[in-house]
Amino acid sequence: MATHPASPDDAGMTTTPDVRTDEQIQQDVLAELRWDARVQPNEVAVAVQGGIVTLAGWVDNYVKRWAAERAAQRVRSVVAVANEVEIRPPAAGNEPTDANIAGATVQVLEWNALVPSDQVEVSVSAGRVTLRGEVEWEYERREAERAVRGLAGVRGVTNSIAVRPRRRIEPEDLERRIEQALLRSAETDAERIMVEQDGDKVILRGAVRSWPERRDAERAAWSAPGVRSVENDIRIAP
Repeated sequence: MATHPASPDDAGMTTTPDVRTDEQIQQDVLAELRWDARVQPNEVAVAVQGGIVTLAGWVDNYVKRWAAERAAQRVRSVVAVANEVEIRPPAAGNEPTDANIAGATVQVLEWNALVPSDQVEVSVSAGRVTLRGEVEWEYERREAERAVRGLAGVRGVTNSIAVRPRRRIEPEDLERRIEQALLRSAETDAERIMVEQDGDKVILRGAVRSWPERRDAERAAWSAPGVRSVENDIRIAP
């Protein structure tokens, strides 16, 4: 009978984890920025130290700044992102006033069927939009911010909308439903996530491989009825 040399696993040896250098992460972030059509080449500079990405440069709208941060978070082995990208307004005289931005914000929220616009208050200062009020679901809160993010002249969005669910659910049921939702998700390693509960606040702990996985876990927690707040303490451990 023919014999074969033992593999490292057969010999009881463990394989070396894929440790990526800061230079490799930097090149991947730059490639991801070039891949994202919302960000123009050479608008954003990238530096990486210890897996922490710092973005710098100038863009002409808030969506690009937000998109650059999301692009960096999609890259494997990124543990945190410091977004220092500044928003450079269009040529003088063409930038919308705060009153223009406020009017456009109210209108876009009224047109969005996913947002209860009558429950959202809008204020604008120096191009920064602040949203306040109360909604029943987190997706309504997120959608309000998403709708406003792309408006001309917006330099930032502060989302102070509170989630106040009308429906209540038994504490033991809430934790179980969230755990089941995490198990169903193809994007989340549920075994690495712990769900805790403090009244109607959900606390997530543990470690995941990427920022999208961390966000997916938080989204699953928010989708449970009766949740008023989610504290996401999940760390990134590629």
